[in-house]
Amino acid sequence: MFSPEGPTLRELAVQALSSVERGYDLLAPKFDHTPFRTPGPVLDAVAAALRRTAPYEDGLDLCCGTGAGLDVLAEVCRGSVTGVDFSAGMLAEARGRTGASVRLVRADARALPFGPAFDLVVSFGALGHFLPRELPGLFAQVHSVLRPGGRFAFPVMAPPRPSSLGYWMLLGFDMVMRVRNAVWRPPFVMYYRAVRFGDLLRELERAGFVVDLHTLPGFGRRPDGSPRARLVVARSGPHPAVGTVHP
Repeated sequence: MFSPEGPTLRELAVQALSSVERGYDLLAPKFDHTPFRTPGPVLDAVAAALRRTAPYEDGLDLCCGTGAGLDVLAEVCRGSVTGVDFSAGMLAEARGRTGASVRLVRADARALPFGPAFDLVVSFGALGHFLPRELPGLFAQVHSVLRPGGRFAFPVMAPPRPSSLGYWMLLGFDMVMRVRNAVWRPPFVMYYRAVRFGDLLRELERAGFVVDLHTLPGFGRRPDGSPRARLVVARSGPHPAVGTVHP
C-alpha cells in the first residue's frame, strides 16, 4: 500500500475523511496499487467458475471501480459488457484500461438506471459499502436489471478465525470506521464484517433469488473443512428449489 505507486498515509487520511464518492475519486489513480483491489487469483477463480455455465449474453459489473471485473465479464459474455460505479474518478481509470466496446455508466447501485437488460451481474468487494439495512433494496435493484433466469455472482471469503492476526486487524479496521462515522460527516461506509453470511443469503432469497454456493478451488479449506472461498450465484426468477449448496 505504501509503495511509491500507492497512496501515502496523508492521502489515505484525506480520503478516509471524505465521503465515499469523493474518497474513491481521490484514491482512483492509485487504487490498483492498494490491497483494496480484488486480487488476481480471486478474479481468475471466478472467471473459471463462470466459464462452466457460459456463454452469457449481456453482463454488468456492479460497482466496477477501475474495471478489473470487466475482464471477467469479457471472458464469459458474448454480448455487451457494462460497468457501473458512482465514482467518476474510478470510471475514468476503468476507461483507460478498457476498450470502447465496454459501456461505463456513472450511477448509484441502489438506483440502477437499467431495465431487465442483463443475463449476468458480477460484483467484487462492493458489499462492504452497504449497510445491512440497505441490502434488501440493493438486491431488489440487481434482480430488476436481470432477465428471467439471469445470475448475480460474487465471491465471498471465509472470515478469519478469532485466534488469527487477520481477525483482529479486520475487527480493528471496522471499529475505527465506526468511530469515524460516529464523529465525522459525511460518513464513509466501508466495513469488512458488516453482515453475517447467513443473513446475506436470506436477503438474496427474499429478493426473489435462488442461491447456489460453489467452492472456489485453489484457496484451500479451513481446519473445520469449510472452504476458504466461495462463489455465490443467485439465480433470478421462480424455481422449485429453495437453494442448493455445492461442496
